[in-house]
Amino acid sequence: MSLSRLWPRSLVGQVILLVAIALFVAQAINFALLLRERNRLELTGQTAPAVYRVVNALDGRADRWPGRTDRRAERDTPDRRAVAFTTARPALGGKGRPDVEARAKAMFEDIGLTVHSVAAAEDSRIMPLRRWERIRSRATGDVPRDRRVGRLRLAVEYEPGKWVTTEARIGNRPARFGGWLVGQTLTLYVIVLLPLLWIGRRMARPMTDLTASARQFARTGTADAVDESGPGDVRDLTMAFNAMRARIIAMLDEKDRMLGAIGHDLRTPLASLRVRAESVEDDGERARMSETIDEMNRMLEDILSLARAGRSSESPQKVDLAALTDAVVEDFIELGSAVDMAESDRAVAFVRPQQIRRAVRNLIENAVVYGERAHVSVSREANVIRIAVADDGPGIAPDRMAEMLEPFTRLEGSRNRETGGAGLGLALVRAIMAEHHGELRLANRPEGGLEASLVLPA
Repeated sequence: MSLSRLWPRSLVGQVILLVAIALFVAQAINFALLLRERNRLELTGQTAPAVYRVVNALDGRADRWPGRTDRRAERDTPDRRAVAFTTARPALGGKGRPDVEARAKAMFEDIGLTVHSVAAAEDSRIMPLRRWERIRSRATGDVPRDRRVGRLRLAVEYEPGKWVTTEARIGNRPARFGGWLVGQTLTLYVIVLLPLLWIGRRMARPMTDLTASARQFARTGTADAVDESGPGDVRDLTMAFNAMRARIIAMLDEKDRMLGAIGHDLRTPLASLRVRAESVEDDGERARMSETIDEMNRMLEDILSLARAGRSSESPQKVDLAALTDAVVEDFIELGSAVDMAESDRAVAFVRPQQIRRAVRNLIENAVVYGERAHVSVSREANVIRIAVADDGPGIAPDRMAEMLEPFTRLEGSRNRETGGAGLGLALVRAIMAEHHGELRLANRPEGGLEASLVLPA
């Protein structure tokens, strides 16, 4: 899985992820520093008892401090009994501890005691139970077990050829440091990220509303104004969007009024031409003039419909698309067109029926004109309803599929009115599908011909 898929898409998600990463890095650095300090304190705690005993023992040596009359340190104290003086380098055994050696030298220097060399080693041994531990074991009935403890041995050459050795007990259980740090990290994440998540969502809500309004406007050509709230830059963006929205809506309204006037002004002379055509004595010429006027009326209607796409005044309603398509097919059959429809189950959808009727009619007209025969079917597939119109024609080259959905584009480029229309049929169907959140799909059939499908949400 690529990292781009794990990266959040929303602004809030990206900010929270960056803060979480920054907190993790900060906690990692803090952990490293705390671990270093803990190790230093632990090392000091292991070394200090042995160094203390060595210093205490050397303070009582008359040969270490010539001329000294105070001999209190030579008394038989516990520290004196825990050290031994030799003239040969002692064999410590066990595992060497160079870290203890370096720390002991530093501690001797801090005290002001000059030593020639230091050796340290660590091993473990079985320690017998203390008296009170044996009494508790007998009282509770537990099986007494000996304890294994760590032992640190330290040898110090305080003068050339003179060594003092001692030993001290060290802990063998690691401190509970990791769990504490994990708990601290989780607490920090809760304290920082939860308020940040709340603030981020509060800041992103105006952006979400703005995005939804922009998508609605792009889809339908109209949208409600967005509430101008949130941070200053977001409010400025919202104000600019609302101003743009108001201006575009005003321009679209003006366009609709202009198209209505154009349609009215053009239909009047076309009606006058139709009246005059009736006075032509030649029947053939009169029929050709009437066909031309009808074609101009259809072209005008297609242009106006395409220009008004997305701003239909027709209200959506529940419609059985199988019955609607069957009615359109019956109209073509009554006119003598080669159209057939497969048996289809009931398929109800929330649509604008007149627009869907027009889209189906345009596809059937294209199939009859360019493919000689139209085969219509309605089917339900998953969460969509598919109205398919197939023909027996030559199909469309794959590299021209997208081009054929553009306005005023025809597969036959002669622009002859007898070989096709103005090239607005598929463009109008695509606009109708976009208004219904659907899709127009074109595909060549394996057995030959083209299949045009209207895919609508069920």
